[in-house]
Amino acid sequence: MTAPISIPDHAESSSPGQLLEVRRSKAYLLPGLRLPARSWFLRYRSTDAHGRDIEVTGTLLVPRTPYTSGPRPLIGYAVGTQGLADFVAAASWQLRRGLEYEGLFISQALRRGWAVVITDYPGLGNHGTHPYVMGRALGPSVLDSMRAARQVPDAGLEPDGPLAICGYSEGGCAAGWALQLQPSYAPDLALVGGAVGSPPADLEGMFEAHDGKLFAFLLIWAVLGIDAAYPELRVLDELKPSGRLLAAVLRRAHVVPGFALGMGYGAVLPTQSARFVRRHPLEIPEVLARLRENRLGSIPPAAPVFLGAGTAEQIVPFSQTATLYEDWRALGVDATMLTMPRLEHLTGAFGFAPKAFEFLAERFAENRIASPLSA
Repeated sequence: MTAPISIPDHAESSSPGQLLEVRRSKAYLLPGLRLPARSWFLRYRSTDAHGRDIEVTGTLLVPRTPYTSGPRPLIGYAVGTQGLADFVAAASWQLRRGLEYEGLFISQALRRGWAVVITDYPGLGNHGTHPYVMGRALGPSVLDSMRAARQVPDAGLEPDGPLAICGYSEGGCAAGWALQLQPSYAPDLALVGGAVGSPPADLEGMFEAHDGKLFAFLLIWAVLGIDAAYPELRVLDELKPSGRLLAAVLRRAHVVPGFALGMGYGAVLPTQSARFVRRHPLEIPEVLARLRENRLGSIPPAAPVFLGAGTAEQIVPFSQTATLYEDWRALGVDATMLTMPRLEHLTGAFGFAPKAFEFLAERFAENRIASPLSA
């Protein structure tokens, strides 16, 4: 990366979304194949699950071609599970090397002319543990990345340009929480829409769905996420030696070796929680309360939302997305649901992305039509 770019000093030192550092960088779809955009590495302020000040990193991508249909839209893009390794699991690190597995979807957004800002999330891109699937810890980092992106000199993003949020899997959890928190946390970000794909919306249900199953290792990541977001609960104290060993390995793993190791372990050895913990997280009232606080669906997003999931989901049960849709609809949210028959988690991502971008493109078009009338 190049030397830091000078940042105008116009924000309060503790303001969430304040841009602290920006450097020109490179971003690749695949090793040696550049994404069609200018790229900046960002470091900015955000808040954790308790509302305390933290620093987060991310990447801003802006297409090189001019955008001729009004102000260029900005997407707050929330990536799916990357692993918990401090730096190599950060989307920014992977984009600089052409290793980010969501690069294809990000490229599709860029080819529509949209700017895309990708948060690395807390604990990835810097030291500390990533609060895996803890939505109240992830949502602010998405919103604050959008605030920071608008401050980048020479990026050409207008302060009143249209905004939207998109994410799938863990990214769907982060996007959903960003959409829920936006009216109270970031009323300055007037979102035109959001897209939420296959989110782990109910963590209590995720524990129940995977205990003793092939993907049970994801629950170890979730326990690490609980500890990162709520260290006062001391949830790691409940791990048996076997659980501590597996947690130590997965804590340092990128998603690809992490999945390979976890699935290989689950295929040959017992994965019931009793093997790893003295007390199940759902049996600890304080932990259960925090999991329920992080359940999506109790706060209505102000923007229209597009949801989608495959009916053959093997990682995030389809029922989680369907229930979230019903919960938001009951709260008066303008929500649309895409049901993808026979698609599982991976193929569901490929089915979801183009439909999600079509939905957001329609919202951007409606915004262009409405803006002159409301002026």
